Amino acid sequence: MTPEEHPPGRVVLVATTHRVAPGLLSWVAWSALRAADEVWCADPDDAVSRAVAAAGVVVQTVRPGSDPASTADQLHQRAAAGRSVGWLASPEGDLAMTRALGEAALRDGSVEIELVHGSYDLPGYRLLDLVATMDRLRSPGGCPWDAEQSHASLAPYVLEEAYEVRDAIDDGDLAGLREELGDLLLQVVFHARLAEELPVGSAWSIDDVAAGIVAKLIRRHPHVFGDVDVSGADEVVANWEVIKTAEKGRTSVTEGVPRSLPALLLAAELVRAARRLAVPEDLWPGGDALGPALFHIAAAAQQRGEDAEAALHGVCRDFRDRLAAVERAARDAGVDLGSFDASQWRERWVAG
Repeated sequence: MTPEEHPPGRVVLVATTHRVAPGLLSWVAWSALRAADEVWCADPDDAVSRAVAAAGVVVQTVRPGSDPASTADQLHQRAAAGRSVGWLASPEGDLAMTRALGEAALRDGSVEIELVHGSYDLPGYRLLDLVATMDRLRSPGGCPWDAEQSHASLAPYVLEEAYEVRDAIDDGDLAGLREELGDLLLQVVFHARLAEELPVGSAWSIDDVAAGIVAKLIRRHPHVFGDVDVSGADEVVANWEVIKTAEKGRTSVTEGVPRSLPALLLAAELVRAARRLAVPEDLWPGGDALGPALFHIAAAAQQRGEDAEAALHGVCRDFRDRLAAVERAARDAGVDLGSFDASQWRERWVAG
């Protein structure tokens, strides 16, 4: 029989992702499956296999326990007989099966192997993996430590991870920033997972968290999502404050200022609130004590558009680096810094 009388068959490997609803296959995938003479899968209970079968496509199952090589040979032989054979890959990717089909095709080039993407991962798809991983850790049979945590026990980690994000930014460490943002994101997902366990009527999930911030961003950006015109960033900020005040129904300018802020940041926020009400500065904290002095330093920085907390943090970082450098130099030279007097310290400090 000549090739013209017996055209070569093909094996269509339909790849999908578990991050998309199983029935939402691409038009190309549905067309290939409906046009196939036969469609096969490894697990008839797989969500994609069930969705395809529910749509009227007959899905056959390979013998339980079949290894990828023998399954690939079976499909290849049926395609070599001139049939169009579909294979529903598992959402995990079926790498072994894909490799086995490729090796079968190399041994016999009469069969066409075609890869069709039934569904694609959307931007943000790994966030779904994080949610699933957190659910596994928190569920029965997961991690004992994770199972014991509460909102209160996790609270210190939120601050710790936020500060580590700040350190990475200050250091210009973009790779470190990516890692620290992941640690901070874990805290958000962890707290949301805990909230799912609240009583019915009080529970909420990560989807509620995301929905809330999306709705807030849309409300507070009417110049983007509405018909409000703005002249620049300053007007955007002003509109944001007006909208936020109306949303919150606040009765005091101090509401919404986090009490757990570092002291200098807290002082700057309170100064900003007092200035909005034009509170005279002679009514602010006064006296010769250290507290009022620090308050006025934060106020002066705020008026100049500077961040007192960041300024002090920068000085501390530079001092830390300098002290560490002197220690390293002394250690390399075999010098005992513990025995230094003031003049020796000054000499060593200048030398670095």
